Amino acid sequence: MTDSPIASRGPPEGLGGGPGDRRLRHLLIVGGGSAGWMSAAAISKAVQGACAVTVVESDEIGIVGVGEATIPPIKLFNRSLGIDEAAFVAATQGSFKLGIEFVDWGRIGDRYFHPFGRFGADFDATPLHHHWLRARAGGDTASLQDHSMAWGAARANRFDRPMLDPRRIQSTFDYAYHFDASLYAKYLRAFAEKCGVTRIEGRIVDVALHGEDGMIRSVTLADGREIEADFFVDCSGFRGLIIEDALRSGFENWSHWLPCDRAWAVPCAHADAFTPYTRSTAREAGWQWRIPLQHRIGNGHVHCSGFVSEDEAARTLLENLESAPLADPRLIRFTAGRRKVHWNRNCVAIGLSSGFLEPLESTSLHLIQSGITRFLALFPDRDANAASVAEYNRLTQLEFERVRDFIILHYKATTRDDGALWRYCAAMPVPDALAYKIEQFRAAGNIVSDGLELFQNPNWLAVFVGQDVTPQRHAPLVDLRDPVQSAGYLANIRQSIAEAAAAMPGHQEYIDRHCRAPAPEPEKRA
Repeated sequence: MTDSPIASRGPPEGLGGGPGDRRLRHLLIVGGGSAGWMSAAAISKAVQGACAVTVVESDEIGIVGVGEATIPPIKLFNRSLGIDEAAFVAATQGSFKLGIEFVDWGRIGDRYFHPFGRFGADFDATPLHHHWLRARAGGDTASLQDHSMAWGAARANRFDRPMLDPRRIQSTFDYAYHFDASLYAKYLRAFAEKCGVTRIEGRIVDVALHGEDGMIRSVTLADGREIEADFFVDCSGFRGLIIEDALRSGFENWSHWLPCDRAWAVPCAHADAFTPYTRSTAREAGWQWRIPLQHRIGNGHVHCSGFVSEDEAARTLLENLESAPLADPRLIRFTAGRRKVHWNRNCVAIGLSSGFLEPLESTSLHLIQSGITRFLALFPDRDANAASVAEYNRLTQLEFERVRDFIILHYKATTRDDGALWRYCAAMPVPDALAYKIEQFRAAGNIVSDGLELFQNPNWLAVFVGQDVTPQRHAPLVDLRDPVQSAGYLANIRQSIAEAAAAMPGHQEYIDRHCRAPAPEPEKRA
């Protein structure tokens, strides 16, 4: 079903709807794009037709669409919908991602790799990086990332799916995707509509509340149509049409920790290697992304308007493309932070309406995914349980904060002093939880957490070591091990990785064999 003229929805046929029935009859998703159609696909599959699901979106309103790089949990979301990986990658002009290469972050001239998966394979009770720290202190010049299977494949531009046998080094890495965000939304729209979701084309001009309790009653479109619902999912982007404009949920500004507030985005044609990884290159007042898709390279320059003008930032981006741009650069303005309340009354905010953290670690789509997962776990009736709402908000706030701290680490752990942005970030105080993590690693190589986090020990380790947060000592337990035997284990891991990577197909070869996309339609210049 699509572009329905229906103005309001009652309970689905055959589900009763008597005075004691408090089940949701109609859920309205405000806004399309990745957030709207990910929500529509997952919710419609979960409710299985027992609750009407409608998406209201306007072709007049553009999609931000910079979230083309993902992290491994996106595979779980797609699998939960029953999406075939090869078909999905082909439909979205996708490619594969083994991690992120960071260039010039710790200091100019340095580069390191943040891999998906772990480093090597632990060979005793002490984490591998402590054995590596001792070997380095003894003169071994091998880098930590040389013990990563993901990096072994990535640097050779090779890709294959991980093996399931935990005894094999090929089981120690993970992967995600690069894809065209607008094509992903289109793909999920088709999926959702097959599940019974109705799409209504229109621009919302008013939101009506129930007078007695302040709950959202309906939205009104520019053509006068009024759409009522029991529950609203706000996927309206930065504006937060329901969660903020109507419900005044508040916003917690984190720009003192994450000062970048602008991004220019532009595609270009392939000219360099078709890498199975994202690249982030630090610039004087921000950083530039490079995301390889089958039909183009996605590029962008995230920067701070307080330290560089928009025009100068655009020039920096265009001067550092690997080929001529395929469109005019597009500017996106944002403020880092999150809503003070993500679920308010009968509305939950998903995506940019919930908050924004710059795409340095490709978390935008994951925050959409995790928000949807939490919402389904705490799914309401027409009398949303206060305890469930409180738990949703607690978990969402905690996740935003933990992801925020991981991103802040990249800015804080730098010795660059060539620009005002880097001097500011190196000197700025950071959240207490992050300061404690840095102190623990610097003092003893400890990676600590007070609970389950999206980014786990290998992720923190990659950035700590990559940006020269150097432990003052390794774990004392390592000194009870034979250093020759320990060094031999490390060398064996490196050799196994090199041999396994050499046996993998090339990134382009793998795509040509399994998920090559049809030729894209010519891109229109803006």
